[in-house]
Amino acid sequence: MPSAKDAILSVFKRTDGPRRDTLRHELARERSRDKTLAFKPRLVLASASPRRLTLLAQAGIEPDALRPASIDEKPKPGEMPRGLVMRLARTKAETARDQIANDRDLADAFVLAADTIVVTGRRIFNKPQHMEEAAQMLMRLSGRSHRVLTGLCLIAPDDRVRTRIVSTRVTFKNLSRAEIEAYVASREWRDKAGGYAIQGLAGCFIYKIKGSYTNVVGLPLTEVVAMLLAEDFPIHFNWLRAAESNMD
Repeated sequence: MPSAKDAILSVFKRTDGPRRDTLRHELARERSRDKTLAFKPRLVLASASPRRLTLLAQAGIEPDALRPASIDEKPKPGEMPRGLVMRLARTKAETARDQIANDRDLADAFVLAADTIVVTGRRIFNKPQHMEEAAQMLMRLSGRSHRVLTGLCLIAPDDRVRTRIVSTRVTFKNLSRAEIEAYVASREWRDKAGGYAIQGLAGCFIYKIKGSYTNVVGLPLTEVVAMLLAEDFPIHFNWLRAAESNMD
């Protein structure tokens, strides 16, 4: 006998965008009416960042799908850094959510998105587009403290939204021109907010760090795990399963 979810799925077909009444909404209504319906939590990451995937794997979390959201990441006039990272994280999450809203396999998944920027005062350092811009960023960060801000947004299957901003203070040593030129030549700065990767060669530039290290890498694990656990996402089950496989 087909389940309620199977009956709903048979009515909908996969589309690229959400309808006015999506499969996601229908599944959420069904679970609200019948708490006994079987539900396998799934996670969609609104990113294709290898760093974020590696960090999630470190916590025993493997997304069921990646739905990177292509959005305009330019700040609005007068927009403050904290407002920017929160707006971008939420927009990415909502865009990914809309992409899966009628997907038969992912419609009822959790959606996680993040956006990371580097800030000194009100100056925002996004990802440099060329070598000269990367060098200029490093010169401005040299011998100074800056903040790494990450906005997090988690959308539950019933579309409840959890958000969080995580801030880490990082202090660079004084960088010589030779160090900057050699680092820029390494091309490690590509696709990195602020033009550096703390987990790579630029680790030797760091004089002091206050706050989450994984936040500077690209995803604050402590806060992400806390958000997922608050929604009863089975993170610890994966740990127990890993322990069992290690005993074989």
